[in-house]
Amino acid sequence: MSDHCHSGAQGCCSHDTPSLDSLQNPARYRRVLWVALVLNAAMFAVELVAGAQAGSLSLLADAIDFAGDALNYGVSLAVLASALTWRARAAVVKAMSMMGFGLYVLGSAVWGLWHGQAPEPLTMGMVALLALATNVGVAVMLYAFREGDANMRSVWLCSRNDAIGNVAVMLAAAGVFGTGSAWPDLLVAGLMAALALQGGWAVWRQAREELRQPASGHAQM
Repeated sequence: MSDHCHSGAQGCCSHDTPSLDSLQNPARYRRVLWVALVLNAAMFAVELVAGAQAGSLSLLADAIDFAGDALNYGVSLAVLASALTWRARAAVVKAMSMMGFGLYVLGSAVWGLWHGQAPEPLTMGMVALLALATNVGVAVMLYAFREGDANMRSVWLCSRNDAIGNVAVMLAAAGVFGTGSAWPDLLVAGLMAALALQGGWAVWRQAREELRQPASGHAQM
């Protein structure tokens, strides 16, 4: 996807796959993508389970981002030497998933304003810290490939936005611990869900535009 979808969407972390001839070590790049995919998929599962057990909507909202990142790395592996039009098709699926999960979290946050209980702050903080370490680790692994393609630089915006989300969950945990109220968690969850909806919509529009272009128009995304 284009860099523009990173400008305001925490959940809109997608980077274009560089061409094989632009990579000095494509075999290593594939290995790094596989590691990044596994780490992000694992953190999605961890935050999904921890969010449900701790009753934290902000953890569930942050899980959206890890799911989207895992899909991005999977798509990058799939189309590394394939037609780029498949990335746009996969992006449509990603956008629908992001917006669907974003609506669920946002609706749950609104419902929680009247019926929700305070989540367990220790679990929130520990999992958010683990998520932050994961995002930093992935960014370090991808550092060597930051010049492989102009669009690969967008991974730094993605990593920054991911880290902001992780820190926001930690702040929410501190707020829940200090107040004994669910409000900090619900506020962060609502903001992150809204950003996921915005990011999903941006990905959807971009992907639809790319699918309407002739095949030659996919040379650069």
